[in-house]
Amino acid sequence: MRIDGAVALITGASTGIGAAIAVDLARRGAHVLLVARNAEALEERVADIRGRGGRADSFTADVGDQEQVAALGAAVREQVGVPDVVVNNAGAGRWLYLDETEPSELETMTAVPYTAALLVTREFLPDMLARRSGWIVTINSPVSRMTWPGATGYAGARWALRGLTAALRQDLRGTGVGVSEVVPGKVLSDYFANNPGAEDRIPKIDALMPAQTPEQVAAAVALAVARERREVLLPWPLKVADLAGRFTPRLLEKVVALTGHRR
Repeated sequence: MRIDGAVALITGASTGIGAAIAVDLARRGAHVLLVARNAEALEERVADIRGRGGRADSFTADVGDQEQVAALGAAVREQVGVPDVVVNNAGAGRWLYLDETEPSELETMTAVPYTAALLVTREFLPDMLARRSGWIVTINSPVSRMTWPGATGYAGARWALRGLTAALRQDLRGTGVGVSEVVPGKVLSDYFANNPGAEDRIPKIDALMPAQTPEQVAAAVALAVARERREVLLPWPLKVADLAGRFTPRLLEKVVALTGHRR
């Protein structure tokens, strides 16, 4: 799909991976629409992109909330039009055992990313189908390929996101609307600073996978859209783990368990 001239909506775009995706797509000629809850941070990102000569607008919304997503859709259609690309990047959640996690936090982990991707995609999908063109990208976690101990709610939501992506891919065959899933390994962002203790729960097998920058993930998203890839996993050792999960699932499960966090 052609990025230059496209309208691309990115959720969770105020910081980290989402902000990097917005910058990268704008550099490639897209008109980017940044969505997040923090209006001030969004305006800073928009000013930065415009300062680089790009086209950008911001929309403040909690994408895990149905009413706010409906309002977002109405505002986007009125001010810009129907996006050509939707990047479901918004994500939240700490790495905790199920018995450590309060029910309210489990609901939040499910709302973002899973419910958010479901609602945002549903909001713009009818228009994409009517136009018979568009591209949907979901940003997922390696936990959807190699589930590790001590992150139950987070892992469940990410597996749900993987299922949503697969279901959409089946639903949209022959419609002109495509779906990509981009799965990066550990990313050098603010996540671990904002979630103390999470890094301690990464399985030691992760040492085989070089950490990625948000900019590298953004480049992978652009690749997925431009070349219409169904999946992009990075770095390459994660691809090996994914294949192991498909063909030798018990072996991968055992390795992750042995190198993962223990109570």
